[in-house]
Amino acid sequence: MRLFECQACRNLLYFDNRICDKCGHRLGYLPEIGTLSALEPDATGVLMALAKTDQPRLFCANARYDACNWLLLPNSTGPFCPACRHNRIIPDLSQAANVTAWQQIELAKHRLFYSLLRWRLPLKTTAEDPQHGLAFEFLADSPSPDGPKIMTGQASGTITIALDEADDAEREKRREIMKEPYRTLLGHFRHEIGHYYWDILVKNSGELDACRALFGDDTMDYAEALRRHYANGAPADWQQHYVSEYATTHPWEDFAETCAHYLHIVDTLEAVAASGMSVRLGAGKANGHTDQVTFDPYEAQSIQEIIDTWLPFVFAINSVCRAMGEHDFYPFVLAPGVIGKLGFIHRLIHSGTWAPNAAMAQHA
Repeated sequence: MRLFECQACRNLLYFDNRICDKCGHRLGYLPEIGTLSALEPDATGVLMALAKTDQPRLFCANARYDACNWLLLPNSTGPFCPACRHNRIIPDLSQAANVTAWQQIELAKHRLFYSLLRWRLPLKTTAEDPQHGLAFEFLADSPSPDGPKIMTGQASGTITIALDEADDAEREKRREIMKEPYRTLLGHFRHEIGHYYWDILVKNSGELDACRALFGDDTMDYAEALRRHYANGAPADWQQHYVSEYATTHPWEDFAETCAHYLHIVDTLEAVAASGMSVRLGAGKANGHTDQVTFDPYEAQSIQEIIDTWLPFVFAINSVCRAMGEHDFYPFVLAPGVIGKLGFIHRLIHSGTWAPNAAMAQHA
């Protein structure tokens, strides 16, 4: 994730800032050029983005709930931004707790869309493509103690996020119960979008045989695979072949977990580059690892370039976390087999076998 600069006062800005703390300008994100912009009204009161003053701007309709700060052109189709237009169901906003939870969910979802738009990945709505379109449903559990519990997941292009996942305490409880080293809202989005793109970029794009050669036979019974995983756990040598224990469940989960980690690594490296951080580790330099991000991770030429840069940084950051008595920032091992799978994801994303939507292209 990049850092941004206020066009009015040159103050440093984060992606999810709404107001510049230094000069007070309201801020909005311009998805077509990938930048956060300070806003000023013209003589008639119409908002103009200082980063691109060619046309007036409107906020996405979800800005009224402080759930989005993305901007539209006045002639845009519909009232929603490229991220919010995929929402099929949102929570009951008459309940204040639901509004707060939804705002947290949207922060994570918009970070996901930052990445998807940078890579120009296919992003059709169900209205545009009923068979392969992407949709989101953010659902709360039934108020009845005996009612059904919402499960986060993906099916036929619809990603469901349980509203309880926006509650830090509840999510941490589930993380402990599930014995997961990492569980976040953003992690959920990145994992579930992996399932979605398995359908779009693997199943329907001639990559199925190559994917099976790495991830395994996806025709195995999924329900039985889940039952076996929760009954027996992961194989003893799982770290030699998988990025997480859950990835051992089924080839679909292996693909989704690997996809999520690819997004984690690339976006974190961009944040490292934006912050100007560097590390100097003797072992890393001896192994030929770089100690500074000198390239755009979103445009990296190979997975090895990404990994060689990632490893010294994650070692340093994990060491800092341990010095504070915290868990590792990135508690995962990237064995050669896992790196090979990450390379498959890298090739899929950069293959250009789909037709990019130029209107949503992101620019550095």
